[in-house]
Amino acid sequence: MKIVVTGSLGHISKPLTIDLIKKGHSVTVISSNPKKQKNIKALGASAAIGSIADVQFLATTFTGADAIYCMEPPVNFFDPNLNLIEYYNQLGNNYKQAILQSGVKRVIHLSSIGAHTDKNNGILIFHFNVENIFRNLPDNVAIVFLRPVGFYYNLLGFIPTIKTRGLIATNYNAKYKEPWVSPIDIAAVAAEEITKNFEGKKIRYVASDELTSDEIASILGKAISKPDLKWTAISDEQQLNNLVAAGMNSQSAKGLVEMNAARHTGELFEDYYRNRPVLGKIKLTDFANEFAECYHQK
Repeated sequence: MKIVVTGSLGHISKPLTIDLIKKGHSVTVISSNPKKQKNIKALGASAAIGSIADVQFLATTFTGADAIYCMEPPVNFFDPNLNLIEYYNQLGNNYKQAILQSGVKRVIHLSSIGAHTDKNNGILIFHFNVENIFRNLPDNVAIVFLRPVGFYYNLLGFIPTIKTRGLIATNYNAKYKEPWVSPIDIAAVAAEEITKNFEGKKIRYVASDELTSDEIASILGKAISKPDLKWTAISDEQQLNNLVAAGMNSQSAKGLVEMNAARHTGELFEDYYRNRPVLGKIKLTDFANEFAECYHQK
């Protein structure tokens, strides 16, 4: 198969590309960074250097592909001029137009937990919006919406607070089993889905492990030789003030606080548990080694 992968050599796109090439597929990787061209070719893939903000570039790159993997890259939440919703809506429409122009008929779209609703999901509402943009593609365009849960590497954001205060502090504490995921497991699912013959539009959640907040604190604490590490819930107001004081864009800060509030109640995961997937191979205990390395480096 001829497959186009967006996301350059990121956490998911790189292992996805490696997996597809090992299985004998012809892969083109889109990157906005010309310096990545050499590394992309070293994997055995072709490099397409350009911006996903350029519809014509996307359409040209997609043309002739049997399937494509589409993802929206992360943004700088500390950019004061960022309008997160508008930015991602535009990227979604770029993909839609490029798919229509290119005639590609099989799409894997990296969405997210929280994309099932436009209520109380905070910053994740953009995934709901972009899914709906993709859903407006013709019926003969088959799409799998991958909905991964919280990424393990997001936990690295707790390192400064652990170092300064000796605890994890955020505006939720999951007493239920909250799902988490490794990018390696997401890549494996994406590789599986993109090489299938599929029709219509379907959803697949992706998760690697399910743990309470206290269990997470215990695992990470042992990894960094702080076995008494605690996970502490603070108020929404405290969390918002902390994020804004750190320089985060106010729209993004409010969205993150709302998202965490839905994690605290479990509301964010209601659709996930209605469509619970088989868990992947990479557990939090595996990631804990990487967490410890990062903790001791900073």
